[in-house]
Amino acid sequence: MRNFLKGRLLPVRICLIACMMGLLAVGIATIYVVGHPDEPSPASDAAELASYWKKQLVFAVVGAAGFVAANLVNYRRLGAVSHWIYLATVLLLAVILLGKYVSLPFVPLRGGAHRWIVLRIGSHSLPAIQPSEFCKLAYILALAWYLRFRSNYSRFSALLGPFAVTLVPMVLILLEPDLGTVMLMMPVFFTMLFVAGARIRHLAMIVLLAVVVSPAMWFMLRPYQRVRISSVLLQSRSVRDKAQNHPALGKLLVGSKFTERSWRNEWGYHLVRSKFAVASGGWSGAGYGQGPFVKYDFLPERHNDFIFSVIAHQVGFIGCIGFLLLYVLLVVCGLEIAVHNTDPFGRLMAMGIVAMFVVEVAINVGMTLGLMPITGLTLPFVSYGGSSLLVNMMAVGLLNNVGRCRPFSVAPRKGIEA
Repeated sequence: MRNFLKGRLLPVRICLIACMMGLLAVGIATIYVVGHPDEPSPASDAAELASYWKKQLVFAVVGAAGFVAANLVNYRRLGAVSHWIYLATVLLLAVILLGKYVSLPFVPLRGGAHRWIVLRIGSHSLPAIQPSEFCKLAYILALAWYLRFRSNYSRFSALLGPFAVTLVPMVLILLEPDLGTVMLMMPVFFTMLFVAGARIRHLAMIVLLAVVVSPAMWFMLRPYQRVRISSVLLQSRSVRDKAQNHPALGKLLVGSKFTERSWRNEWGYHLVRSKFAVASGGWSGAGYGQGPFVKYDFLPERHNDFIFSVIAHQVGFIGCIGFLLLYVLLVVCGLEIAVHNTDPFGRLMAMGIVAMFVVEVAINVGMTLGLMPITGLTLPFVSYGGSSLLVNMMAVGLLNNVGRCRPFSVAPRKGIEA
């Protein structure tokens, strides 16, 4: 541990790790309480829900090993093999896509999507692996290594390379389908291009191009994906009335006939319950382990996608401010590490990781409040899930690595480093 803490920016890196541990503790405590309410639910999955906190502890131990592994070598050496890491994750995504069209026993269908690889040893299944989670970190590494040369982004034509690096995994992930990870990658892409020094007008042209093609992309979405996006608008009673009275508008928004009953019981069920849970927390909350959204099965996925709703229900508005301050401190520490690094690769990687955390938190918290589309994007370090927790702890390990290791010279193969 002493080797991991020595070096530059020691107070900043200690604060970074402390924020990660605090968020992890909040997550495990919340997962525990939703599985052990005062009045257990008679649902058949109650026993499984009660065991999730133990599994999350195991995931945390594995994540700690990932944190250590991310610090074993100087981060520049990881950059030198980043293209191989990127290709490995793309191949895993391709296997997932193959399993969608060709029956593969280790690529199961869960929740209407093929996102996981499940391996077995004898009659026992190993924890599921979600390649799209690992792709986020592999993508940041590869893009940061590519953008370290000024010649790779100074001209508009030079942006085709990083755009291709982004587009390939995005298409594969979208076909799983996994809308949340796709929504994450574009902000990270623009953030890293901006930090690298790409021209504003070039970035504006890419945004304009995305706006032009977005109507065509809308009709390529599945009905439930349209609902997740249009639900932000359908929270308005007037919009719902118009969708119900004008079948063409309803079909455009949800892909089928819109009815108020379907909205309450199907399309808007998660969103309405989530907002009730947050609002019922009030200023100070119902208390740890208290409140109907903890005691009863009123809110689906309250240990995972909607775990922030449960936190808000228990601690209220004031407690949520304190909770979100942990993320603010984590982001500030990451920015401090990035700003004080003179190595282009280290600075870009740190900024990409910071952008990843910001977007994940913004989307997850935003969707529980009805400000963002509902996706499968988890709340970093807090939501239940082995792959996401491992990737996020490895990401913090890389930030610590960037802050700890002094840049050493690596002869460039071509171009001029930024």
